[in-house]
Amino acid sequence: MTVNYESEADVEAEGGQQGGVQSVDRALQVLEILARDGHAGVSEIAEEMGVHKSTVSRLLGSLVTREIVHQNSERGKYQLGFGVLRLASSIPGRLSLVREARPFLENLAEEWKETVNLAVLRSNYAVNVDQAMGPSTLATFDWVGSLTPLHATSSGKVLLAALPADERTRILKETGLPGRTPRTITDRKILEKQLIDVAHNGYAVTLEEFEIGLNSMAVPVYNHLGEVIGSVSISGPAFRFKPEEVPGLVEAITEAGLRISAKMGYRPR
Repeated sequence: MTVNYESEADVEAEGGQQGGVQSVDRALQVLEILARDGHAGVSEIAEEMGVHKSTVSRLLGSLVTREIVHQNSERGKYQLGFGVLRLASSIPGRLSLVREARPFLENLAEEWKETVNLAVLRSNYAVNVDQAMGPSTLATFDWVGSLTPLHATSSGKVLLAALPADERTRILKETGLPGRTPRTITDRKILEKQLIDVAHNGYAVTLEEFEIGLNSMAVPVYNHLGEVIGSVSISGPAFRFKPEEVPGLVEAITEAGLRISAKMGYRPR
């Protein structure tokens, strides 16, 4: 494979303002390569980036000085250093799920004219931490702060489906599967099968399982580690709102969940 390397003059040009921006961009490229491959040598990185090895060496030297990158003394390879963890550890604590999700909740509510909720797992229940009301919403009940059963709500099923089997077993053993309505799933085997479908499909639907006359659909929200930290749901009156039959709704709510997840640092693998 032929690589068109930059000229030495181009390397020297990095001293100016434009060159400084270029250096930052290249440093980020180096970090992305190391994050993807785990470790790499100067020649490998230079080959992929299409630059001189001297340019890569200079970038790596700066990153090593700041402990962002570490050189393996045995093989001469480079890998991400503890400095990355130091920087990353300060991010999650500053991110507010509610703050980051709010614009997306409002957009969904405005577009689909229904109620949109953001929920997280707390004390064996799904607790709604924010809500956006659509312009044609009939009910005005404020669900914020309300604890809802995991087995009978779309948000709850999303949160349950993401749990390890032993943790899910513990919660369901403690809470049981009480029937909220005649349509609530109270059989453990049926629920487990539903949760497999939820994990596979990427969304959950409940049809009058929590409250007669109320249907809903929910999708997961992920954090920077790829863990489910919440769910976004949209709900409406059963007489007009049949989630899986609404054209484009699955795609819209899924996209909203992923965009909120991206705000929380999530990157699909």
